[in-house]
Amino acid sequence: MFHPQIFECKVREDVKFGENVRIVMPSNLYGCTIGEDSFVGPFVEIQKDVIIGKRTKVQSHSFICELVTIGNDCFIGHGVMFINDLFSSGGPARGNKSLWKSTVVGNNVSIGSNATILPVQICDNVVIGAGAVVTKDILLPGIYAGNPARIIRSIK
Repeated sequence: MFHPQIFECKVREDVKFGENVRIVMPSNLYGCTIGEDSFVGPFVEIQKDVIIGKRTKVQSHSFICELVTIGNDCFIGHGVMFINDLFSSGGPARGNKSLWKSTVVGNNVSIGSNATILPVQICDNVVIGAGAVVTKDILLPGIYAGNPARIIRSIK
């Protein structure tokens, strides 16, 4: 088994790492997969069944919940929050995972600091501005910002 470059790290054995992964502690990783040449900063939580692609950078204080898949060559800024429970029954799912929804982030996506990503699909080649709240699928490459996030301009 490959052992990533970890600084003062206690990571559960059920985490799968590609080669040359760097994790800065304290962080909380369990049951996830981190692709080769990726970086995870301090104070990050990545929950079980999350998949992080190759060469992806996750900055400090971010939270990546279950049912999230992030592609290759992505950047997740400081304090980005992924959400999988929409409180569809009027409150938290309280362990009823059948109410949770998934999020898929494509390749070459940059998400600015303090953005909130609800359960959505985000295509390749997207930039999401700092503080944006993504409430709907993003199907066209471009730059998105605001609450709710809207396209600012296209990327060719």
